[in-house]
Amino acid sequence: MNRISKISYLFAIYLFLYAPILVLIIYSFNDSSYSLVWQGFTFRWYENLLQNRELQIVAVHSLMVGVLAATGATAIGTLAAVCLYRYKFFGKKLLHALIFILIISPDIVTGISLLILFSTLKVPLGFWTLLLSHITFSIPFVTVTVYSRLTGHDKNLFEAAKDLGATEGTIFRKILIPLLWPAIIAGWLLSFTLSMDDVIISFFVTGPEFDVLPLKIFSMVRVGIKPEINALCSVMFGLTLVVVLIYQLVTWKKQS
Repeated sequence: MNRISKISYLFAIYLFLYAPILVLIIYSFNDSSYSLVWQGFTFRWYENLLQNRELQIVAVHSLMVGVLAATGATAIGTLAAVCLYRYKFFGKKLLHALIFILIISPDIVTGISLLILFSTLKVPLGFWTLLLSHITFSIPFVTVTVYSRLTGHDKNLFEAAKDLGATEGTIFRKILIPLLWPAIIAGWLLSFTLSMDDVIISFFVTGPEFDVLPLKIFSMVRVGIKPEINALCSVMFGLTLVVVLIYQLVTWKKQS
C-alpha cells in the first residue's frame, strides 16, 4: 500500500506539471480556428507555421541569441566558479553573496537596471544589448551549477598536480574541464533555456528592429490564442526535449 501511495503521489505531481503541455500539444492538431473547440485532426497549423516567414526570422533570432548567450555565460561562469573555489582574494565572500542575490533578484529590476545602464552609455537597443543582457543574467546560474560540482572534489587533487609540475593552465585543461564537463553542459543548457524563455528583461533591452520569439508569442497571445501559437509552442517543447535527451545520452556515456 505504501508503494501504491508513492506511485500515485508521483503520478499526481507529473500530471500537474505536464498536463497543460499535453493539452497544448493536442490542440495544436485541432482543425479549428478557435483553440477550445475540437473539430478534427489536422496538420495545417504546422504547415502555416512553416510558411510564416516572420515567425521563422524571429525564431532564428532567438536561437542565435540563445546559443551565443549560453556560450558566453558558460565560459564566464565556469571561470568565476573556479576562481571562487580555488583562489583567495579580497571581496571573495561578497562576490559569492552577490551571485546568489542576482539569482533571486526580480527580472523587472534587472531589466530596468540594464535599460538605465544602456541609456546612460548611449548604447542603441538591439541585438548587442539583448545578447549582453542574456549573458549577464545567465552567468550566476552557470557559476552556481559549476561551483556545486567543484565542491564535491578534493582540493588536494589540484595540489598534487602542481607538485608533479602541472601549471595552472594544464590543471584547468587536463583536470578541471574533464571533471566539470557534466556541470558545464548543464549550465549551458540552463542558460540556453533561460534565454529562450525570457520575456521581461528582453522587453526592456531589445529594440524594435530585433524581435525574439518570447516577445513575439507574448504579443500574439494578447489578442487571442491562435492555433499557430499552439503549434509553435509544441515545436519549442519538442526541441527542448531533444536537447535534454542528448544531454542525458552524453552524460550516460561518460559515466559508463
